[in-house]
Amino acid sequence: MALENFENSLIGESPELNSVIWAAKITASSDVTVLVQGESGSGKEIFAKLIHNGSKRSSEKLVSVNCAAIPENLAESMFFGHLKGSFTGAVSNQQGYIQSADKGTLFLDEIGELSLSVQAKLLRFMESSECQKVGSTVSEQVNVRVIAATNRNLRAEVAKGNFREDLFYRLHIVPLEIPSLRERTGDLPLLLKHFNHSLAALYDVKPAVYSKNAIKCLKAYSWPGNVRELRNFCERMSILLAGKTIEVENLPIEIKMAQKMKPESIVSLPESGLSLEKVEIELIQQALAQASGNRSRAARLLGLTRDTLLYRMKKYTLN
Repeated sequence: MALENFENSLIGESPELNSVIWAAKITASSDVTVLVQGESGSGKEIFAKLIHNGSKRSSEKLVSVNCAAIPENLAESMFFGHLKGSFTGAVSNQQGYIQSADKGTLFLDEIGELSLSVQAKLLRFMESSECQKVGSTVSEQVNVRVIAATNRNLRAEVAKGNFREDLFYRLHIVPLEIPSLRERTGDLPLLLKHFNHSLAALYDVKPAVYSKNAIKCLKAYSWPGNVRELRNFCERMSILLAGKTIEVENLPIEIKMAQKMKPESIVSLPESGLSLEKVEIELIQQALAQASGNRSRAARLLGLTRDTLLYRMKKYTLN
């Protein structure tokens, strides 16, 4: 995959997402170890696949390993392989994940779930690039790029003694922090459009449409499951309300409750940002206009003392 195709696989225009995409593009062209961090459902595996596909190893395997699903007593065999007869049940020679990823990329998802003993063996491999099968006395050299991912705060896990500090620094060469969906709610309409049309095509139905109030309500929700949760929500709406305009009353109760619980803001900050100085000047001018030029009354409208108002008027050269 060419690097310019990164954006085609990641839906969004927010600065938070674009900065990570930019870093991933640069990282893809090298063999550096990458640690992808982010909440569950935020797209860590997508980034790992894109980095692999944008690298010089793209024609080789990307071997994905869910570290949380590996039993500790089988972890060494599953990572490094084993020889026939090396333990009960080893009925044949078996390659491990690491040998399978030779010349390609090894993606270690949820690496924070590995036990300390397995972490030690993994660190030894990463430092030496040598892999020794269980039951063998000979090590073999392998050429593997490692991308790891976690939804845990590994620094905190190191402090608690749950994660090896030396392995953390071996992984933490290029950290990529994937923003949660609640940190980039401006991308939500684009994601809705993308999922609605792709799911409508999948189920051969007309895409649903969301009203402005429904979108406002969706933006107020925290999306603890991130993009994965949004995708599942869109799938439900695509099936139950195909071709319909979805209003607030059609949304799940937990999403509607989030809108009710969110305090109303008297000021709305646009995504493009604003000048706080210009806002303050405009509010002072509005207060003076409402008070017909009476500075004491204008100060009360702004919750200021008269002296403070006079100071700010002088600061901004307002008459």
